[in-house]
Amino acid sequence: MLSLINFYGYNIPPFANVKKFSPLKSKTFGFFASNKSHTYLANMEEESNKSHIYLANMEQERKDEVLQERSMDISLKDLSKQLEDFAKVRNWEKYHSPRNLLLAMVGEVGELSEIFQWRGEVDKGLPNWEESDKEHLGEELSDVLLYLIRLADICGIDLGDAAAKKMIKNSIKYPEPKVF
Repeated sequence: MLSLINFYGYNIPPFANVKKFSPLKSKTFGFFASNKSHTYLANMEEESNKSHIYLANMEQERKDEVLQERSMDISLKDLSKQLEDFAKVRNWEKYHSPRNLLLAMVGEVGELSEIFQWRGEVDKGLPNWEESDKEHLGEELSDVLLYLIRLADICGIDLGDAAAKKMIKNSIKYPEPKVF
């Protein structure tokens, strides 16, 4: 349903192209508009079109920024710094003890587990999942990762270095099978 525009006491319908509308020729409205009001309406539509174009451009720029952010590699150190700043600004550092962070992370692992709880085995790539379910999964995985990074930072552990060393130990403990 088209809503009417109140213009100087007259209720008129919005038009796709106000410049083509001439109230002097219209029998529908029963009023005569001066050239000034006709020009005013035309200018209003032109400004509205400019606003829509501007908003569409802004929306596209934001989408481009999000895609660029997604493609950008971020290091554990960068995330650690962002988490530290996030906690500092909110004065949460006093709550970020190793125990509290571990318990919070375990809670997030529980939320992550709930997503898979009644699904049975799930195919790689989650082909049968809805996009909203995949997005929720990504959020919960991120929560676990962020708590893990913050916990390592508070404990003074370089998580990247520790993970690299652990991979070396695992390769020694579980060598490649020999093929004959």
